[in-house]
Amino acid sequence: MTPSAHEPTREVYLLFAHEAYYPAPAQEVNTSLVAAASLLHPQVRQPDGARIHDCLTRGRRQGEIVPLSTLTHELDGGARWPEIGDWEAVTANLLQLIRDRQCDGLGLHLSEIARALMCAGPHSEVRAYEPATGRFRAYGPTERSKVLDEVGRQLARAQAGYAP
Repeated sequence: MTPSAHEPTREVYLLFAHEAYYPAPAQEVNTSLVAAASLLHPQVRQPDGARIHDCLTRGRRQGEIVPLSTLTHELDGGARWPEIGDWEAVTANLLQLIRDRQCDGLGLHLSEIARALMCAGPHSEVRAYEPATGRFRAYGPTERSKVLDEVGRQLARAQAGYAP
């Protein structure tokens, strides 16, 4: 059953890229995944976090992982961000909460291509030069979907590890 665009979905996740940090030697984290409810944390800029939460959870499937770039796409390519909120401040707040261990977040190290696909819109194409062939290769929605599937598998493994 498809959810109504007017009803919030409880279990939705926000995926966002950020500057890399290193929580342990040789462990780079350049993308984070948080539950939508994290946007409601009191240390997240409000009411911006609540508005982004509303956009993130309306009409989604249970367990859906939504890249920030997808929200940007849905908000008329970002033109409507000013009426929703300051996504940069909100994601900076979320990242700080994750690093301070005040919010559960899954830190990920995505390859350059995977990260670029998460930063591009859902219908975008990322082109990369492959020196071995001397040609450019295009990565698009199919590869983006595969990255999201892999992030979903990593989330499931992390949740299984936290299960009582």
